[in-house]
Amino acid sequence: MDKRLVKIGEAARLLGTSVVNMRRWEASGELLPARKTKGGTRYYDVAELLNQKNGDTPTVCYARVSSHDQKADLERQQIMLESYCAAKGWRSTCIKDLGSGINDKKKGLQQLLEIILQKQTKRLVLTHKDRLLRFGSELVFAMCALQGIEIVIIHQGDQPLFEEELTKDVLEIITVFSARLYGSRSHENKKLMEKLAEAATSC
Repeated sequence: MDKRLVKIGEAARLLGTSVVNMRRWEASGELLPARKTKGGTRYYDVAELLNQKNGDTPTVCYARVSSHDQKADLERQQIMLESYCAAKGWRSTCIKDLGSGINDKKKGLQQLLEIILQKQTKRLVLTHKDRLLRFGSELVFAMCALQGIEIVIIHQGDQPLFEEELTKDVLEIITVFSARLYGSRSHENKKLMEKLAEAATSC
């Protein structure tokens, strides 16, 4: 019986990963295409991909920072996560997010939750616990436990600049409540919110 072969895009979809990761695994020798044309088109054996998915599924790493001026830290997180997994001999893929720790609508977080719900990984690795969510990470960990997904947190303590990021999150909460309250007693509420924001930034 002939093998059923698919191109790299479909192969990535079957594994729940990206084309970039597929090429990275090829370069490292972890997952090679069944055939590669002279033009560079890669074809993967579907049966082999399904064995990969059901067996040695990739470890998922998640990195996040709160603002654009922390992009360098986001790259450092990714390097740390991938290096840690490589040292453990784990095939890994990294999801990155840029946004507040209290925002549960981030694109990367939604992708991670889908992977957990579909049990497309057996391990989640974080640099710090609060990289996932400032509030609500325990719920995500409970979902992982129900799916038999291992949680690995490289650093158990608070990370540097914890207070600074927490202040940004508090200010975001104040902004949201401020917008909701301005409609009725605008003058009084505006004064209250300004005092709260001032107190948060002075901590």
